[in-house]
Amino acid sequence: MTPMTRYTWPAMTAHWTITALILVALPLGWYMHDLPLSPTKLRLYSYQSKVSFVSRQMGVPVAGTFAKFSGTLAFDPAQPTLASARVEIDLAGIDAGSQEANDEVVGKQWLNVKAFPSAQFVATSVEARGDKGYAAVGKLMIKGQTREVSAPFSFRQEGNTGIFDGSFVLKRLDFGIGEGPWSDVSTVADEIEIRFHVVATAAKQ
Repeated sequence: MTPMTRYTWPAMTAHWTITALILVALPLGWYMHDLPLSPTKLRLYSYQSKVSFVSRQMGVPVAGTFAKFSGTLAFDPAQPTLASARVEIDLAGIDAGSQEANDEVVGKQWLNVKAFPSAQFVATSVEARGDKGYAAVGKLMIKGQTREVSAPFSFRQEGNTGIFDGSFVLKRLDFGIGEGPWSDVSTVADEIEIRFHVVATAAKQ
C-alpha cells in the first residue's frame, strides 16, 4: 500500500500544513499520491484556487464568486475510497456582481449571514467515475439546512502540485435561500451551479 499524505489549508493565508485527518466539501481533506512522505507544510495558491457559482435570473446566467474559503484535503487517486474532504465558505465574502446585489443576497431572505455566516461541505465518501473522474458525496450545510450532494470532480498532478476541478448543482429553496417573493422560481431559478478549482502544492520547509 502506498503511504499517503494529508493536506490542510487555510485559503486566505495561502498556507497549508500536513495533518492527520477530510469536501465533506464546503470543510475538506485529501491525500495526494506521490507527494513528500515526511510531515511538511503545504501552500494553497489562493490566486489560482476559486469557488464560484452561476444562477439564473429571468433566464439570464448570473455569475458570482466567494472570496474567502478554507478546508482540509486528503486524497490518493489510486485509493479514492480512502479520501476525505472538508470545506467552509465565508458567505459574507460573496461577490454577486454588484454592491446592490451583494447587500441583498447577504440579507435575511437570502443567505442571512448574520445568523448563518458560513456554509460547510463534508464528504462522507469519494468514488472513482471513469478515466480520471471522481465524485465526492457528502453533506452540504447552508442556512441551518443540511442536504446530501454529489460533487463530480477531476484530479491531475503536476509534479508535487495537485489540481482539483469540479461542480455540482444545488436547489436554493432546499436551503431557504430566497424567501418570500424571491421563492418564485420563474424570477430566480431554483438551481444554482457551484464550481470549484483548487490548486495545492507542497511548500519548501
